[in-house]
Amino acid sequence: MDVLIESTRSFEKDLGRLSEDEKTAAVKKINDCASLFPTKKGEVYRKLRRLPLSSDINGYESSLYTLRVSQKLRVILTVDEDPIFGQVIFTLFRVVKHDDLDKAYKGVAKSLYQGLLHHNQETARIL
Repeated sequence: MDVLIESTRSFEKDLGRLSEDEKTAAVKKINDCASLFPTKKGEVYRKLRRLPLSSDINGYESSLYTLRVSQKLRVILTVDEDPIFGQVIFTLFRVVKHDDLDKAYKGVAKSLYQGLLHHNQETARIL
């Protein structure tokens, strides 16, 4: 199984603001999870915390997770398993201080799920 790690501009920008020690810790934690995934997928998922979706998206589960890097630092990411191509893709959206997690999560969720939110509002108007 191939493991791909993709990062967004926001993640890269956040990473650039961290101290060298924080950067090193974040990159190491992400790489550790990625290297474990092919053989110990369950262990990787136990390290991740699924973030809840707003109630506006009925019937869907969020694919957003947080990975705890340290007591103060979290990574917001998705894990997309693609069995057809035999790969898993870790997409890194943000790396933020724990205190900023809710705000960062809401921003990422809004951008990712905007189409679903709009679709549900349109469906509600029709009904």
